[in-house]
Amino acid sequence: MFTQEDTHAINTIRVLAADTVFKSNSGHPGAPMGCAPMAHLLFSHFMNYNPKNPTWANRDRFVLSNGHACALQYILLHLMGYPTTMDDLKNFRQLGSNTPGHPESHMTVGIEVTTGPLGQGFANAVGLAIGEAHMAATFNKPGFELFNNYTFMITGDGCLQEGVASEAASLAGHLQLGKLIALYDDNHITIDGDTEVSFTEDVVKRFEAYGWHVIVVKDGNNDLEAMAKAIEEAKKVTDKPTLIKIFTTIGFGSLMAGTEKVHGSPLKADDIVQLKKAMGFNPEEHFAVPQSTYDLYHAKAAKGAGINSEWDALVEKYSAQYPELASELKRRLANELPEDWAKALPRFTPADKAIATRKLSESVLNKVADILPELMIGSADLTGSNLTRWKTAVDFQPESSGVGNYAGRYLRYGVREHGMSAIMNGLDAYGGIIPAGATFLNFISYASGAVRLSALSGHRVIYIMTHDSIGLGEDGPTHQPIETMAMIRATPTLVDMRPADGNETSGAYLFAISAKDRPSVLALTRQDLPQLEGSSVEKTLFGGYVLQEVEGADVTLVGTGSEVSLCVDAAKLLKEQGIKARIVSMPSTTLFDEQSHEYRASVLIDGVPSVSVEAMTTFGWNRYAHESLGIDTFGASGPYKEVYRHFGLVPDVVAAKVQKIVAFYKGEGHVPSLVRKYFH
Repeated sequence: MFTQEDTHAINTIRVLAADTVFKSNSGHPGAPMGCAPMAHLLFSHFMNYNPKNPTWANRDRFVLSNGHACALQYILLHLMGYPTTMDDLKNFRQLGSNTPGHPESHMTVGIEVTTGPLGQGFANAVGLAIGEAHMAATFNKPGFELFNNYTFMITGDGCLQEGVASEAASLAGHLQLGKLIALYDDNHITIDGDTEVSFTEDVVKRFEAYGWHVIVVKDGNNDLEAMAKAIEEAKKVTDKPTLIKIFTTIGFGSLMAGTEKVHGSPLKADDIVQLKKAMGFNPEEHFAVPQSTYDLYHAKAAKGAGINSEWDALVEKYSAQYPELASELKRRLANELPEDWAKALPRFTPADKAIATRKLSESVLNKVADILPELMIGSADLTGSNLTRWKTAVDFQPESSGVGNYAGRYLRYGVREHGMSAIMNGLDAYGGIIPAGATFLNFISYASGAVRLSALSGHRVIYIMTHDSIGLGEDGPTHQPIETMAMIRATPTLVDMRPADGNETSGAYLFAISAKDRPSVLALTRQDLPQLEGSSVEKTLFGGYVLQEVEGADVTLVGTGSEVSLCVDAAKLLKEQGIKARIVSMPSTTLFDEQSHEYRASVLIDGVPSVSVEAMTTFGWNRYAHESLGIDTFGASGPYKEVYRHFGLVPDVVAAKVQKIVAFYKGEGHVPSLVRKYFH
């Protein structure tokens, strides 16, 4: 099955990895050199891909979970004919290059997901596999197998030590994701040295306990036949994901092979010389690729292009036989939303009853879930609290479970917040799916590594976070988020949405579903909130707006979420004291910051002191307020109304403090502008 050309191609990858990392004087040569055989097998013999159409919907997906080995992936992209050029390899890890220090899906064509933080890619791969299973169950018909791709990943010792990978692996086993195949690069080395110092568990037994099929290959350095046989066996197991444990030597061919010294530092010049000699390359040549290696990979790419063409023809036949399904498929793959879907969003008036925003969120989902079949929603074991399961929902489960099927769109993530979030990144990356996942807002901290990658990669992931403040009451400070929204607001491109009532909740979903390239966090209350005079679905999209205006205002009260109605009540008390308070609702500081200078100046007007009110930390509010009322300690356990009074976040206490603030600034005779700043 294999020829000398395969061996030469593998050695080409090893030598190119050494050259690439050496030239940049930065990177990780060891894993690319050790993983070269298994990676070569995947891309030259097993995977279907088309460099001329990198987003072909039924391509096999590949995830390099141990993203520090990205020189390997960039080399493969170059060999296959993706836009990664030899100059890109020479500019590895340089500012502005298409070959950054870890794989970034938004930077490099052919990279499916952003990896680097260990374990994230493993969980992303589970999301990709869920995506295939769902799209296949939704669109495939007899004679029209539109979706049948595999998700392959290479993962390492470090990934398998991360909790996020364990969470995702456990769920993947439960879901019986038979088209998920993980190649485990077991080289026994981490940065601290041999894994004997910290990682001695039986990984085979662990994954078998998760419900995975496990195969062991003893010689990943040379035995191509054994690795190929293992992959073929994995593809035949349709009711379990497969882990192929492959023993390799990190830095194979280097003088430092098998040690941590070859993990994260370039090889020395003399080491590269002996490496090239040993592998049949001219040590005087750099970045050399034999034509036979290019030919081998280009032939595989051409075969993939042919399969892509056959798939396109199949879709056209499908369109004739199933026109409605085909139209839906094409719309979803084009990342377009149904026309007028937003008309289904509920709207409210002050005459409507007070409702918790988590309950209002449930109303939105019941209105739009069937209109938007691309929505796949789930919860980390808090469905009854998050209120995320709509009335017609069917669970995503294997048919054999008897409690759902792969066409189902409700995901039971279990108590796996981090895994859920990283899996959702993979779901978005698959295409045709808008993932949303829920837990308590405080527990988004468990998932912050994946949330950050949602933002970095531009994934449309919707985080439905309920129980958003001390308003959850008796569960106390372990569950009450204080610093959490500040962390969310500080994350670039991540959009914070803390709606104050029904209209703002609908507005939050309008933004989150429409935003094609950024994630959103919806922070929702447990307690009921009134429907506010002056709120608006559309105004929510500005991030902040004037809810109530007054002539000759003495103060601007800026509230968010549950504290907007508090500001309204405090303003009534201030009016009795002769103090005129205008009220600003600020559901999203991120979106407000993106508005024009003129708009922001019309909301946070000059010459009037601004006071923010939020039942969380005051950190960060100095950009929008001269004074801030909030909580800069941990919360407290008790009935929520008593907890609010304990922290002084009740109308009479807020009004009394604001009265003093107004008096202070009148005494100062000057109120600094919040908007007219050089850097703002």
